[in-house]
Amino acid sequence: MPDPASAPHAGDFPHVVVIGAGFAGLSLAQTLGGSGIRVTVIDRRNYHLFVPLLYQVATAALSPADIAEPIRHVLNRHRNVEVILGEVVGIDVERRMVRLAEGGFVPYDRLVIATGSTHSYFGRDEWARHAPGLKTIEDARTIRTRLLTAFERAEMCPDGERRGMLMTTVVVGGGPTGVEMAGSIAELARHTLARDFRRIDPRAAKVYLVEAGPRILPSFPEPLASYAHRALERKGVTVLTGRKVVDIGPEQVQVDTTLIPAGTIVWGAGVAASPAGRWLGVETDRAGRIRVAPDLSVPGLDGVYALGDTALAMGEDGSPLPGLAQVAKQQGEHLGRALAASIRHGEPMPPFRFRNRGNTAIIGRNAAVFDFGRRQLRGFLAWVLWAIVHVYLLVGFEKRLLVSIQWLWRYATHQRGARLITDPAPGEASTPAVAAPMRGTAAVPRGRS
Repeated sequence: MPDPASAPHAGDFPHVVVIGAGFAGLSLAQTLGGSGIRVTVIDRRNYHLFVPLLYQVATAALSPADIAEPIRHVLNRHRNVEVILGEVVGIDVERRMVRLAEGGFVPYDRLVIATGSTHSYFGRDEWARHAPGLKTIEDARTIRTRLLTAFERAEMCPDGERRGMLMTTVVVGGGPTGVEMAGSIAELARHTLARDFRRIDPRAAKVYLVEAGPRILPSFPEPLASYAHRALERKGVTVLTGRKVVDIGPEQVQVDTTLIPAGTIVWGAGVAASPAGRWLGVETDRAGRIRVAPDLSVPGLDGVYALGDTALAMGEDGSPLPGLAQVAKQQGEHLGRALAASIRHGEPMPPFRFRNRGNTAIIGRNAAVFDFGRRQLRGFLAWVLWAIVHVYLLVGFEKRLLVSIQWLWRYATHQRGARLITDPAPGEASTPAVAAPMRGTAAVPRGRS
């Protein structure tokens, strides 16, 4: 097998390699599409995931296919862009090579790292088994399975105390993810599931939102956070602020000195960057983010850039830019234009300037908050604007249409059509305790939920 480093590059332009096809990486590749510059996108999954709506998959409002689009389909019209399905496990900055788990190498002239983030349990990684976070489709399906299975078990449980435990959910973390999860779970129980069971009343389900800080939504102005707090309580969520989770076990969460039995536990309290900083051997912050220069380059490494949740980029006020989709998308578009101008015309790399389009979080039906900086919105208008923005940001007209139709149907009926238990609940065998399928029938394969 020939050495990949000796392989000639197509065209006369340098080869740009992009690791990660999230908002940042995909936006950069699309911006460089049609430029004549050879671009290779590497991702360990074959789809781009719209993470802001992942909580709706976890709470049975949408299916995974509604918020995911194959990367090749998104980029197929750009003949200068190649897609590789593979997992990056290292970077050789001396030889300018990206190392893949499969054993291969991909050479680069310019390297863009946009590998996103994962969960952080603040040194208590053993909690992950009992309290899954929400970063992937697999995470969302796990939470959906645990949530729906808990109600099914409660329906058949003769013990009232255990039945109450099964119908209790604890969401850890009062940021946007935790707020959206808690509100959606409360609405699922009180509206969608209310008429589906005969022995239990899902409206009696308990939902706790636990935040160690003094208030929820700490990145939002206090008036919006207070509104969100009240809105959650109106939906039946018990909001516990200034309370610290000290232990998580099977079917229980210890909050300070109080033990809360729970059938479902969801983690939304912390994030950590990918291991890209270790690959490069460069300085990172406590969350693992790579410190970047104003032009998004990695200091000390020629031709290497970092974007999105992987990067610690500073705003004009000197504070770190938040880990938002709009930040990642703008960084990808900016760097794409800058690289094209630099490679094709030798222009200097300009600094990135973030333009805040507003920060938003949804609490539930007819309730959301929107922070534009100088102006703020809350309630129904913020909820409508939240829906418009998220539909617009979805990749592809088909996804926008499908999600819009499902949201309209859900608004009119309170029904959620993705209430499928497709994976075994924790502690259960994967084979159901029923008779084998009758001859002439076929079992539905996993992964099509």
